[in-house]
Amino acid sequence: MSEEITDQVLELLDIWMEAFNNRDIEGWSSTHNFPHVRIAGGQVSLWETQNDYINHFSKPNMFEYLESVGWHHSEWVSRDFDLISEDKVHVSVVFQRYDKENLPHSKYEALYVVTKINSKWGVQARSSLAP
Repeated sequence: MSEEITDQVLELLDIWMEAFNNRDIEGWSSTHNFPHVRIAGGQVSLWETQNDYINHFSKPNMFEYLESVGWHHSEWVSRDFDLISEDKVHVSVVFQRYDKENLPHSKYEALYVVTKINSKWGVQARSSLAP
């Protein structure tokens, strides 16, 4: 059972990263479960709904901001499972940001809490050392 769960969560995280790199805010937000919590940059943020989340990251546009500081795309460096149950997984991740020339830009560690709600896996909480 745990191998099936880890495979499903890894697939979800691949879709998460693909949507993020495609600057697809709706596709990216659809890989989350709500309410969604993010702890980063010394703040705790909570979005009750997917629409709240999309509105927050659209104004100002998060992708435009990231591009202005040299970001072009991101990739997973590692994804390690710390806790696995039938409806909740903790994944310690490391992701790397790259510039247009595919040179490393910055690297961050994070803990993602992935939950299964109504048969759908989604990232429900993130605690990150990213700004």
